[in-house]
Amino acid sequence: MCDNHHTHHTSPHKGLEHEGHDLEHKNWSRRSFIQALGIAGSGSMFLGNHFISASAPSPLTAAIAAAETDNILILIRLSGGNDGLSTVIPIQQYDTYANARPNIYIPESKVLKLTDDFGVPTYMGSLEPLWGEGQFKAVHGVGYENQSLSHFTGSDIFANTDLNTTGFGGEPTGWMGRHFEDLYPDYLINPPEAPAAIQIGNLANLVFQGNETNYAFVTNNVDQLQQIAETGLFYDIETAPFDNCMYGDQLRFLRGVANTTYEYAGKIHEAYERGAALQCVEYQDNGFARQLELLAKLIKGNLGTKVYMISIGGFDTHGNQPIVHERLMSNLSIAINNFYEDLACTEQDEKVLSMTFSEFGRRIFENGSNGTDHGKAAPTLFFGSGLNGSAFVGDHPALDSPNSRGNLEYTMDFRDLYGTVLAEWLCVPRTAVEQHLLGYQYRAIDLGFNCSGEEFEDIAMDNDPPTFPDTPPSDDGMTPPDPDLVNTIVHTPYYPNQRAPHIHLEMPFAAHVDIELFNILGQKVGTVFNEMMMEGAVEINIRERMRDSLSTGKYIYRISVADQRMSKSVMIM
Repeated sequence: MCDNHHTHHTSPHKGLEHEGHDLEHKNWSRRSFIQALGIAGSGSMFLGNHFISASAPSPLTAAIAAAETDNILILIRLSGGNDGLSTVIPIQQYDTYANARPNIYIPESKVLKLTDDFGVPTYMGSLEPLWGEGQFKAVHGVGYENQSLSHFTGSDIFANTDLNTTGFGGEPTGWMGRHFEDLYPDYLINPPEAPAAIQIGNLANLVFQGNETNYAFVTNNVDQLQQIAETGLFYDIETAPFDNCMYGDQLRFLRGVANTTYEYAGKIHEAYERGAALQCVEYQDNGFARQLELLAKLIKGNLGTKVYMISIGGFDTHGNQPIVHERLMSNLSIAINNFYEDLACTEQDEKVLSMTFSEFGRRIFENGSNGTDHGKAAPTLFFGSGLNGSAFVGDHPALDSPNSRGNLEYTMDFRDLYGTVLAEWLCVPRTAVEQHLLGYQYRAIDLGFNCSGEEFEDIAMDNDPPTFPDTPPSDDGMTPPDPDLVNTIVHTPYYPNQRAPHIHLEMPFAAHVDIELFNILGQKVGTVFNEMMMEGAVEINIRERMRDSLSTGKYIYRISVADQRMSKSVMIM
């Protein structure tokens, strides 16, 4: 085809400079050229055996590069649809939650209570230090009207912000891509000094996609980016197999892409070398931890990139959810904690905000495979010192009023969070933000940072520490004001069988009796008994009273009678 085309010219060997080619190509727009190369749809291409990105910056990254801020944003994609009710447990709706998931709910003894109303599973306990230091916010019920339950469509909507997207089409550009397209109309001629965005994982996401190209420096996986960072090499430009029959400006475009990519590879390497010398934390050896470890080195090495996107997969938990979700969120929590501890060593943690997103949540009710099916609203998690305080933000969806398919209804439009991050963290003007949200007039949410100076609407904010007993329960019991009263009340734990520990209680008089159960951290896990009791004896089956929701372990029960309290340890088998 190429040879036949060149036979129409008198000097086939000078085809690149031929007047016919030049005149013909003047009628080509840059976009049609990129489309002809097959780049427009993917934002990337293979050159030889090497995957390269057709661009280095990204729309959210370009306005960002121009904005007067050194703040950095990390997007964390939870691929597969994260189960929000296994991430943030609504303590005030706990009975409804547990009844909907009799085989997979998080037992109360395994809920880390961060406020009186909300907690996280204890396997996310590595986030507790971040909560205590004001570096963790969770926004409830994030979604949108008529939310798609398709992995592909849902992913596209969270990337392109077009709620009319279907499996047959939708807005082809991403919220970040549109932003950078305005700032870098010709990035090959005048590229930013450092990649505007870096994305690990090149499949199925439009976040950085513009009309003509993808604006992120994309690598297939963390291994590829690690290799670039360690060596500074992406591929050899000189031996790149360019086709000699390409038009001159086509060839120059491809070489421009190659040169930009190669130049960025060198800058990534230089930053990596500087940052590696400053690492002060040991990370776990798993894919997600390695991504954050690498990002920490690039940030510490002052690469200059302002937006990163990383991924952790496996959240499509139709089966075996308790084991899978525990592994995923445990890895995420430990890595996030290590990451911010690492950045704090060089006092760079205040400039880095991380936020999670997923294509949808999951249903309230468990399925028949110890899992949950595709649902709607789910929480978005934010991390970083820039949050200036930890809190649960917004209104948690009501579990007792799901839609007809058992889905939570959203209470926070995801575009409000995107708009807030762009305007208040990355300091992009509201007019530009709304343009890149396809005209959506976002509601700014108080997440703890404020670049625009706008006043935020009042919104539910739960950050009060949980209330615990005035005097922590102990194995020795507490000493109340009237020891004679205590001595007249007999309470003894005993074990008629291995699964049903009982409390034998003898009352010398009629009184209201309240028995609460605490874990070994002093956190209340439930009420065992709360009744008026006449004089006499009673046997109280702890596990039966707690709806068989307790895991094996040591607990402490506390008996309150009038203003007197006494406690004793008990082993739940």
